[in-house]
Amino acid sequence: MARLEVLETTVQKTHEWLRDIKEEFGFDNDHAAYAALRATLHGLRDQLVTDQVARFGAQLPLLVRGLYYEGWDPHTPGERRNFLASIRHDLRDHPELRDPERVARIVFGVIGMRVSAGEVQKIGNGLPRELRALWPKPASASPAEA
Repeated sequence: MARLEVLETTVQKTHEWLRDIKEEFGFDNDHAAYAALRATLHGLRDQLVTDQVARFGAQLPLLVRGLYYEGWDPHTPGERRNFLASIRHDLRDHPELRDPERVARIVFGVIGMRVSAGEVQKIGNGLPRELRALWPKPASASPAEA
């Protein structure tokens, strides 16, 4: 049976994202890494306007993109729940992920490593101030820009 390279590639990239998250947390729990990625992506998505959601989603590997869009209804105005409270709620079954700020910083750090610097900067500029403090600086930013 022939394999589709696009599927093989996105599975590999998704595992790389999850590996990076696990390494940053210092544990080897695939389920917790997946939950952290999902909760943070959903929390971020719910803070963005529709065009930002689409622009950012286009930067994600196919499987991660599906996770990001899971359950999203672009026709319903987004409820801007408290970002950290939404992560805490979504991770309530994962005691190893009890610090939503740390979860967000780690997942955002992986995003910062794996998404283009330009997109990291664009999304960061459009975030509310309290979220911008958690968002990574673009990798190519000079010390004066950071």
